Amino acid sequence: MDPRIPRLRRKLAAIPFQPLRSHSFGEEQHKFSPGPKLAEARVAAFEAEHNIVLPDAYRQFLTHIGGSGAAPFYGLMPLEQCSLLVMNPRREQGTPCGFTSAGPGADERDLFLHIIEMGCTDICVLAVTGPLTGRVLIGNGDGDWGPNVSSATDFLDWYERWLNHMSAGRDNRALELTSPRLRAHPNRHRMAPKI
Repeated sequence: MDPRIPRLRRKLAAIPFQPLRSHSFGEEQHKFSPGPKLAEARVAAFEAEHNIVLPDAYRQFLTHIGGSGAAPFYGLMPLEQCSLLVMNPRREQGTPCGFTSAGPGADERDLFLHIIEMGCTDICVLAVTGPLTGRVLIGNGDGDWGPNVSSATDFLDWYERWLNHMSAGRDNRALELTSPRLRAHPNRHRMAPKI
């Protein structure tokens, strides 16, 4: 087990649910409670079904902390609701790209798993193949902006950063987890480390 797991459990347990708390949009859905842990066999079956290997930090979270629930915005989606996506190519230089479903014949070199619903068409994905494997990206299904690549090295670091922000009473905007449309930033369409 990753040595960060017990620390994350303690931090999560220390954040109480407060109805309508302004600094964590969507927390009413998960109430800062993780869903049940997933059995290794269930995770392995998902991987086999989709012909992927989940990044280790995310896999450890699912099997040692919870398979859904407490996470930014509407929370971590149950694994069976997660879908594989590919990044749309840029329509022209400087135009952002979005994510679409990874159908049959999709390029398996750059697959992303939709793990958190942010609202509207904004999504949080985890790179499962390619050069960004293990990193969390925030983007838009329509390609209106982004994606922004987290500076956190893996899912557990990204998750701990969120817990630290919640403990400090900061909102998701302080973590830059919200849509760039909601903040004034001249380079909002540029792919850059954000969270």
